[in-house]
Amino acid sequence: MDIVILAVVIAVVVLGALGGLIVGSRRKKQLPPPPPAAPDITTPPAEPHVGDEAETPREEPRRTIEEVDLPDGSAPVVVEEPPTEAPEIEVPEPTAGRLVRLRARLSRSQNALGQGLLTLLSREHLDEDTWEEIEDTLLTADVGVQPTQELVERLRERVKVLGTRTPEELRTLLREEMITLVGRDMDRTVKTEPEDRKPGIVLVVGVNGTGKTTTTGKLARVLVADGQSVVLGAADTFRAAAADQLQTWGERVGAYTVRGPEGGDPASVAFDAVKEGKEMGANVVLIDTAGRLHTKTGLMDELGKVKRVVEKHAPVDEVLLVLDATTGQNGLVQARVFAEVVDITGIVLTKLDGTAKGGIVVAVQRELGVPVKLVGLGEGADDLAPFEPEAFVDALIGE
Repeated sequence: MDIVILAVVIAVVVLGALGGLIVGSRRKKQLPPPPPAAPDITTPPAEPHVGDEAETPREEPRRTIEEVDLPDGSAPVVVEEPPTEAPEIEVPEPTAGRLVRLRARLSRSQNALGQGLLTLLSREHLDEDTWEEIEDTLLTADVGVQPTQELVERLRERVKVLGTRTPEELRTLLREEMITLVGRDMDRTVKTEPEDRKPGIVLVVGVNGTGKTTTTGKLARVLVADGQSVVLGAADTFRAAAADQLQTWGERVGAYTVRGPEGGDPASVAFDAVKEGKEMGANVVLIDTAGRLHTKTGLMDELGKVKRVVEKHAPVDEVLLVLDATTGQNGLVQARVFAEVVDITGIVLTKLDGTAKGGIVVAVQRELGVPVKLVGLGEGADDLAPFEPEAFVDALIGE
């Protein structure tokens, strides 16, 4: 019996040992893989030491304050700034005879008015239908009803007396009558040199779009070409970049420009411009006023204010109205309203090269009773010319 019990105990021990071996082997198989070896990291370059880790400074030769050269204070240190290039001053071409040189620009008006009249007058029989065509030609060129009737009546009388008509006789006849119509005896001088004082004061007025600011700049060139010194007043403060535009024109001929803040009071700019012109001893102060619609009563009243403020310095010598020749009869409406607000003393007709309505010269003079003093015949800087009746009519009729 003891032997049986011993055998059972031995069997249990053996079985327990075998079970432990089996469990131990399974656990060994389920262990996680060992962690990967840490990668080699390149040591970054050493940074400069700071604080407690700083290296001991190296010994360097040093100078005492007695050995350092100090400025004696006799001359201030001057810092040279880079030179700024001044704009090159242009020399405008002389104005004498300028309209003669620009006569080719009137080719459209020449074909419509001058050559058209010569062709009609050269017909062998001048019946009523022909004279009506002559009237239509004059009216189409914006000469105006009253001036047209006067010219046709004089032509009919002279042609009847003349009898036979050679081309040369017709050209001479038409030239004489048209010069009379344009006005040979009107004073077309731009008043810029009053006898008792300096400077002369010129206001330039007109609606936007007529080329008013450009004309003011070109007029400055005309005056400089005639030997006068000019100060420009940029009183067109409501149109963006108008002052910049005028200043650019002035810099090209050496004229000083007085300007104010955008949207500021035009009258104050005009006042300051005249004051500056007096202090500088300039011959002429040329003021570009704010453009305005002739239908806006408030703006037109403000134009009168500009003139009144300027006259606190001295009387205004010239008020030039800029008209676009291509607008025809609408330009006459503008002229009429402006003349009611300020005393217009002269007309500047721009864009005369771009229209066949050369007769607008006659019509606007009749409407206002003041002469055309300057005409614009192109976009070039020197394409503004003093108006000369003989040269103008010769350009219309041709050789």
